[in-house]
Amino acid sequence: MEILGQFATTETTNPSLIEVLGIDWMMLTFQIVAFLITVFLLSKFVYPWLMKSVDERQHKIESGAKAAAEAQEAADHTEKRIVKLLNKARIEADEIVASAKAESTATIAAAEESSKKRADQIIAAAQREIDSEILLAKKAIQNEMVELVALATEKVVGKVVSDKIDNKLITDSIKEAK
Repeated sequence: MEILGQFATTETTNPSLIEVLGIDWMMLTFQIVAFLITVFLLSKFVYPWLMKSVDERQHKIESGAKAAAEAQEAADHTEKRIVKLLNKARIEADEIVASAKAESTATIAAAEESSKKRADQIIAAAQREIDSEILLAKKAIQNEMVELVALATEKVVGKVVSDKIDNKLITDSIKEAK
């Protein structure tokens, strides 16, 4: 019922806005002074340390970003160098392979040429040997033929003329026959 009593009483005085809001001047002044002291202490001791930490952090971030950019640039440069070195190595490998092929072809050709020369030498030596054996065989056959003709002549004529005359006659007869 007290509540109803408050509304029931009406004062005739017109209260001010501060009284209507229920603001206590003493408490408001105390709070303003406390706020200003807090702001002063924060600006004197806390904000400089906080700003220094923020600046250091900003500097670390910037240096990290700069280092990352430099590392990326170095990596790009290194990658380009690696590509160039790989291309150069491929070219050198191709040259080595081509050189090896040319050398192997030249070696094979030289070996074939050497083999051909050796075969030709063997054939020539064999031909000389065959010719020499043929010549020896012809001489042996001729000597044997001379002896046979001498025997046949001796049998037909019945007497031996002489070996020298006999040989000369037979040799002349063979030459005429050829």
